[in-house]
Amino acid sequence: MSHDDHKRMKIFAATGGEHLALEMCSHLEMPLAAATVECFPDKEIIVKIDEDIRGRDCFVVQSTSMPVNDNLMELLIWIDTLRRASAGRITAVIPYFGYARQDRKDEGRVPITAKLVANIITAAGANRVLCMDLHAAQIQGFFDIPVDHLTATKVFCDYFATRPDMQGDDMVIVSPDVGNVKVANMYAGLLDAKLAIIDKRRESGTEVVSKRLIGDVEGKTVLMVDDMISTAGTICEAAKLVKEKGAIKVIAAATHGVCVGPAIERITSSPISEVIITDTIAPDSRLDGLGETLHILSVARFLGEAVHRIHHHMSISSLFNRGEGPKK
Repeated sequence: MSHDDHKRMKIFAATGGEHLALEMCSHLEMPLAAATVECFPDKEIIVKIDEDIRGRDCFVVQSTSMPVNDNLMELLIWIDTLRRASAGRITAVIPYFGYARQDRKDEGRVPITAKLVANIITAAGANRVLCMDLHAAQIQGFFDIPVDHLTATKVFCDYFATRPDMQGDDMVIVSPDVGNVKVANMYAGLLDAKLAIIDKRRESGTEVVSKRLIGDVEGKTVLMVDDMISTAGTICEAAKLVKEKGAIKVIAAATHGVCVGPAIERITSSPISEVIITDTIAPDSRLDGLGETLHILSVARFLGEAVHRIHHHMSISSLFNRGEGPKK
């Protein structure tokens, strides 16, 4: 990257995106832009930019993961700070977009919080947004500013290509629920594997009851793909079902390792032998409970490449090979 780029483009690390921003800057061979985030004793947040950004192309990296509301509020304050410091353009890089599951009214008298969050990010002054594997692709349309929607498919497929045990006729891709069939089908195509689907019935927010398996997994290695592992109820129930149906090995892969509540306990006591996630959410000590079964793939270089392309007005979709793009 040229010296002029260093001057024109600035990448800032918010609290929930520091691990990625540092690696993105390293990949782009540029310094992390200087800023400080402080909390007052009553937990009010203040952001101060420590260098001139007037007219610059600014990117602020922040996953709105736990603590969701603190991280979201911090992102809004970052955007406001950058706007008031006369940034030329502000891109909110949100690898994990919190509240994405509240994307529609699935019963009466409930909010559509994903839309509310899109509104307040826009109101704060963001000019564009860069996200990864949104829970529902249509959330892109909740924003009235441009959204670049990346997927970790490429990162996963590059990793799977290094694993001879995950190729050929011995593998079946399983969608743990009907809503994820498109993504599972895409992986099946990319990895030249067969596809099976679980017809899942959800009883409540915390309880999941899996019903039927559509497809054959007997004697096969099963790879289950999803956009996130949250309380792990869905994926663990699915793992039990495929094991009952004769699967010899179960691997779970998800972009966002939210892993809250009973997730770690559920996974360790399930038939899942490997969990593969990315670092859209900063890994913390909770994940240590998974020990050797956990693989964390980094999306930082990929995000860095996307930011570089946005800065230079280049195509983002050409980052993906045919068939590797985000879900539509």
